[in-house]
Amino acid sequence: MAEAGSNVTELFRASTAHSPSYFTLSRAGAAGHGGAGDGPGITDFCIPCNPYFPTPAMFDDLGDRLRDILTYYPSSADTITAELCSVLGLNPQTVAMGNGSTELITWIDHLLVRESLAVPVPTFGRWTDQPMETGKRVDMFPLPETNGFALDPASFVDFVRSRGSRTAVICNPNNPDGGLLPRHGVLALLDQLQDLDLVVVDESFLEFADAEADSSVVADAVLRPNTIVLRSLGKNFGLHGVRFGYLVANPGLAGRIRAALPKWNLNSFAETVVFMLKEHQTEYTQSLRLVQRDRQEMIWQLSRLPGLTVYPSQGNFVYVRRPEGVDGAALRDRLLEEHGVLVRECGNKIGSSSRYLRLVVRPQPDVQRLVAGLERTMYAAPQAPTQRPAAVQAQGPALVPYQGPVPVPASQGPGPMPALALPYGAYGSGTAAVDRLVSGA
Repeated sequence: MAEAGSNVTELFRASTAHSPSYFTLSRAGAAGHGGAGDGPGITDFCIPCNPYFPTPAMFDDLGDRLRDILTYYPSSADTITAELCSVLGLNPQTVAMGNGSTELITWIDHLLVRESLAVPVPTFGRWTDQPMETGKRVDMFPLPETNGFALDPASFVDFVRSRGSRTAVICNPNNPDGGLLPRHGVLALLDQLQDLDLVVVDESFLEFADAEADSSVVADAVLRPNTIVLRSLGKNFGLHGVRFGYLVANPGLAGRIRAALPKWNLNSFAETVVFMLKEHQTEYTQSLRLVQRDRQEMIWQLSRLPGLTVYPSQGNFVYVRRPEGVDGAALRDRLLEEHGVLVRECGNKIGSSSRYLRLVVRPQPDVQRLVAGLERTMYAAPQAPTQRPAAVQAQGPALVPYQGPVPVPASQGPGPMPALALPYGAYGSGTAAVDRLVSGA
């Protein structure tokens, strides 16, 4: 593992705003945890996929159709968009689909952003990098760690006014910390910024939130003259490689983006998945419930590690601050080289530093491997095991996902997340494509 691990860690040291791709890591020898099948494979806490969707049966179906998918042109973007809108209950005139949300961010920047853009940081790197690449001024509003990286709308509005920014962007939940602004807070922000050229609400991870029944402002965006809501399909469906996302806005704004998009910008994989969704909405909804449950259990597990600060999250990832005296890059490298655990160290993310890791929510067996690696890496010896609350004890060996209601956490103030008691059980076999690849399945 040492040689392969060394190759991989060099890739991370050479990266800029984003992590190396899975394929790059695989070519460098990461996928086999030492190569030639001599280890259990990498456990990926870096790429924020939904580990429960698509289901194994859906992957089998896609595999059966692979020859046709790769051989033939897809239908037009209008056809695929119309099908997606019929599933989501949206008007196709208010929607533009892109080859991943980053394509849409690129066209938003080129067509709608004038000289300046304001965005809280840390956040998704393309919201800072893309406008800078086209010569725009990016006004970065630092999210305070003392408030758990929560966005204060009034302070952000004051910042936008003081800088004279013409476009404003917020990610909700934010990436990498998972902070969520309630729907009423987002609407108040939109009201106060209605004189700007454009306000974008990036809801790429909102499907994983459970703090309130509906935090989305999609229905409001179509009625506003300067608002775009961005949504991701790859993140929600565990299919980053398919590259599909969409935006929702009033018909004029959405139409400008659609008119600029290339012909056949959506591939046949994207079309096939979109046309499968109506048959699998129940499985998709259940997958979100399982991720929400896993997030609470993972937060509880991480919160018991001495010196590790865990921040509240409504995404499918958890943002943590390492203990004092632990080097973040070295921690990342040792977790990979010694324990086969891949994490996102945030030293190359604007507004963050190597003090922080973003850890993707995964099923409990994987979290146990992460926690064991953190204990052995950060401390001289593993910490004594902590007894879970009675409500969190495993209920036998049956591999049956919990079917009851997912607990909704109470409103959380700033600071580390407390331990949470929740129903707990063993996990089913649904995995993301990247998990199937790295495990050699």
